[in-house]
Order: sequence, then structure tokens, then C-alpha cells
Amino acid sequence: MTSSTEGKRGDGPALLAAGVTVVLWASAFVSIRSAGEHYGPGALALGRLLSGALVLCAALLIRREGLPPRGAWRGIAISGVLWFGGYMVALNWGERMVDAGTASMVVNVGPILMAVFGGWLLKEGFPPKLLAGMGVSFLGAVVVGLSTSGGEGASLPGVLLCLVAAVTYAVGVLSQKPALAYASPLQATAFGCLIGAVACLPFSGQLVSQIGEAPLSSTLNMVYLGVFPTALAFSTWAFALSRTTAGRMGATTYVVPALVVLMSWLALGEVPAPLTLAGGALCLVGVAVSRLRGRASAARGPGAGVEGDGTLGEGVEADDLGRTADGHLKPLDTAQRADVD
Repeated sequence: MTSSTEGKRGDGPALLAAGVTVVLWASAFVSIRSAGEHYGPGALALGRLLSGALVLCAALLIRREGLPPRGAWRGIAISGVLWFGGYMVALNWGERMVDAGTASMVVNVGPILMAVFGGWLLKEGFPPKLLAGMGVSFLGAVVVGLSTSGGEGASLPGVLLCLVAAVTYAVGVLSQKPALAYASPLQATAFGCLIGAVACLPFSGQLVSQIGEAPLSSTLNMVYLGVFPTALAFSTWAFALSRTTAGRMGATTYVVPALVVLMSWLALGEVPAPLTLAGGALCLVGVAVSRLRGRASAARGPGAGVEGDGTLGEGVEADDLGRTADGHLKPLDTAQRADVD
């Protein structure tokens, strides 16, 4: 089986999983507005992570998946502390100091960092269509941000916190990607969530006191954030990430601003301005461009795992490595490469 055929076979499930992720992540912004009125940034992050960890640990028991292999722990630990823990606290805190439009513009630097460092550190390359699509999507995110900005002066600490969120988001994903060569998506997500919850334990006193004061609707929104945008969406993200590159997955998240506009319109009655709709459309166009594939290279060397546009065939790492029975990486021979999914 050629890499091109293999990519087509694996792309459907990965796209479906990515679609579930971006829809649930978009819905999180609506829920955060309610829960964030009665829970502090750290308390909200901890409550969300504890709810998600409970669901994920139950899934681990049902599927009888044990601890991840030793080789996965470094990536899981880094993504757990930075992405599950640091990102959520920084974003919750930053959005208290700047309006949602400014926050979305700054946080959307994350996918660009993901593509740049993924191409450099993970050897994913710099496909022209991916970079062009991300440029268009980022422009769309800026348009959405400007059109929904409150017009007041942005707080420098708030902008810096949103920038911290963008960096921790990108580094967390780049750390999780190699870990998925050893661990299953469920293992990577569950233990990353647990580590993030442990990192947020200093906010446990605040969480306990605020649960008693917050209305039931805010607490239910916090639980919703843990079960769906965290437990489910981070699992489908890890599944999709295990089958494609970090850069392409980062580009897919530019669908989120467009979905947030639509969901806010339907759920909160916030009618978007024409400029907001135009920005959302740009985000979608950019994602579509970034997902385009070039024609496969006619001459493929022994390490063929890269599509004609420079992106990796789904399920094939840049260094063409597979896993042994104990989870350690090993080179694949030419016949084995054809069977990698």
C-alpha cells in the first residue's frame, strides 16, 4: 500500500475526530462565560480537570488500559503541566483582563507556533499550502477578534497571560505528539489530565469555597467543561494527532472562531456583525487550504512517509519509526511500512 493510499484511508477517522474536537472546544467558550462569573481562573481549571479526569479514569478501567509505556511519560508530563494545567489557568485569568476578541487574537498565535516548531523540532517540514492556509485563517481570527473587541484599551497583563496560554498550548501539543508514538490517545489524555489536575491543586481551597457559593448552573457548566471539551475533545484530539502532523492539527483549530460566532448567535442571541461573519469565513477558507494535499512525489525513497506537499501520511512519523511490543520505537523495513495505519 502506498503512502498516498494509506493517507486517504486514515484521513477520514482523523478528520471526524478533529471535527468533534473543534465543535466541543468552541462550545467551551460559551460555557466558560457562565462558569467564569462565579469561579476563579484556577478554581475553574481545577474543577474542569477533576471532572475530566474522573471520566477518563473510568474509560481507562473499562478499556483495561494500564499505565503508558516509560517512553511516553516525558511528553505526557510536559503536556499535562503546560497544556492541561498552565494553558487553562492562563486563559481563564487573561480573559478576565481583556475582552474576548483580544484574547482570541492572541491565543490564535498558538497554531502558528505549533506549525513552526513542529516543522523544525518534529521534522514535519513546512508545506506551502499549510503555511498559506494558516496565514489566511489567522487573518480571519484577527478580523473576528477586532470585530468583537469591546473597543476599550487592552490590559497589558491580560495580553501577556493570553500569550502565555498560546505558548503553553503550542508546547503542550508538540510534547504530546512524540508521546503518542508510545501511548494510546486515551492514555496520553487521561494521564495528561491527571497531571494537570495535580498541578492545579494549590487552587483546591478556592474551589471548595466557591462551590458552596456558585449557582448550580455555573457548577454544571464547569462539569460540562470537564466531561466534554476536556475528556472527550482532548481524547479525539489525541487520536487525530496520532494520525497526522502537529502543524495540520493546529491549522484545524482555526475552525473554532467561526464556530464560536455561530454558537454565540444561536445560544446567546449575539447577532454577529458582517465583519465578524467575514472573518469566520476566512477562518474556514484557510483551514480548507491547509488541508489540501499536493500530488504525491513520483520518486519515493526508502523512507517515503511524506506526502507530495510535504505533509506526513497519516500514521507515519517523519523518521519512519514503528513500535515494538513493549512500546519502544524501532525502524520499519519497506514491507512493514505498507501496513502502518
